[in-house]
Amino acid sequence: MSQSAFVYVTYIKAAPERVWSALTDKDFIPRYWFGMSCDSEWRPGAAWKLVSEDGRIADEGEILEADPPKKLVIKWLNKFRPEFAAEGPARCTMTLEPQGAATKLTIRHEMDVAPSLVIGAVSDGWPKILSNLKSLLETGEVALTSHS
Repeated sequence: MSQSAFVYVTYIKAAPERVWSALTDKDFIPRYWFGMSCDSEWRPGAAWKLVSEDGRIADEGEILEADPPKKLVIKWLNKFRPEFAAEGPARCTMTLEPQGAATKLTIRHEMDVAPSLVIGAVSDGWPKILSNLKSLLETGEVALTSHS
């Protein structure tokens, strides 16, 4: 199937429903995603966009699967870097599993090309975004204020 993939696992001290809400709430997402917001109806077949603070579309695609609060799969095409867009769409799978008082969140971002510039970029980005998500849900504050 995929030729290039990035997988990241984190444990967040919050219920799966709370983590799901954080992943899909348009007003909450910018708090941990460095000002970026996601626009979608979060159902299979719905359009999905990642929008920068200045209104530019960074990425867009389609919700392939949505099973709240267990699994979200997004078809993901980069729009701001031509070399990324040339690789075609990625597939991003977010799986949430209850682990006592915590949620195991697994992100699998994959491409059908190898090597993939997109996978290299998300390998740097996802840990920062998810560290902010974890910190925000657990402490009320993000860990990082800049993605650089």
